[in-house]
Amino acid sequence: MKHSIIGYLLGEGFRNVFHNKKSSGASLAIMCATMLIFGLFFMIIENLNNAVETLETQQGMQIFIEKSATESQITQIGEQIQEIDGVNTVTYVSKEDALNQTKEKLKNKQALLAGWDEDNPFRASYMVTLTDLKLSSQVQEEILKIDNVAEISSRDETINGLVTIANGVRIVSAVILTLLVLISVFIIANTIKLTVHARRKEISIMKYVGATDSFIRWPFIIEGIIIGIVAALISIVVLGIAYNLISNAMAGSTLLSKMGMSLLSFTDMTTLLVIVYLTLGIGIGALGSSLSMRKYLQV
Repeated sequence: MKHSIIGYLLGEGFRNVFHNKKSSGASLAIMCATMLIFGLFFMIIENLNNAVETLETQQGMQIFIEKSATESQITQIGEQIQEIDGVNTVTYVSKEDALNQTKEKLKNKQALLAGWDEDNPFRASYMVTLTDLKLSSQVQEEILKIDNVAEISSRDETINGLVTIANGVRIVSAVILTLLVLISVFIIANTIKLTVHARRKEISIMKYVGATDSFIRWPFIIEGIIIGIVAALISIVVLGIAYNLISNAMAGSTLLSKMGMSLLSFTDMTTLLVIVYLTLGIGIGALGSSLSMRKYLQV
């Protein structure tokens, strides 16, 4: 008996979608438009977060080692640094490497380095990046406890600025996406309300013949869910095509390459986007239908 009721409700939900083409089409169009706007902001925010995270991983500190340290002591320092919580990568820079890097920077001004090959003034060092820039001070304190560490060079102002930007981007992201969800619910619920209003006589007749509120409500809820799922799938396809075209056009951007960054690929965001869209589509469709019917189910 239960299976037949469920089958009937599902069948009625699908029938309503195709029977009321104009209202279903209007709901679908508005839901798609809303989801596309939501998806646009979602992908912009994801790329901003990715850009900030990329910059974070590029920021680090340089640990200079005492000139008197032996090769074995230098190796041991690197191992001790790597064991500190919050340390991501540890890269050794020898005195020769430091001199060669300086030569590359000076290019045609090599005369300034006359005699430095015989008497190299640079010290060996380690370039250290962190898993989280917020741990910078804590990691520096631990490193300074290690023997034969001379000093630490760190751009703390840059690091603090990036932490502030990262926190700001995340807060703004959450606010924008929350507002878009609320706007989506409001617009779509009102669109569905027009659909329900056009069929108020049908609802009244069902009430008079003894149908329960749940029995009347569920076909409309299923109809809303179907429209939501279809809108989500259409939006994902449209957004994917548009995003790939834009990202391919920007792939050779000089600005992005200079900053050492790149846009996320659409596939990187697909799983999360599908989950978010289906949740939005099903949730908004069901909630919109349910809220819109309340007044017509009152005796």
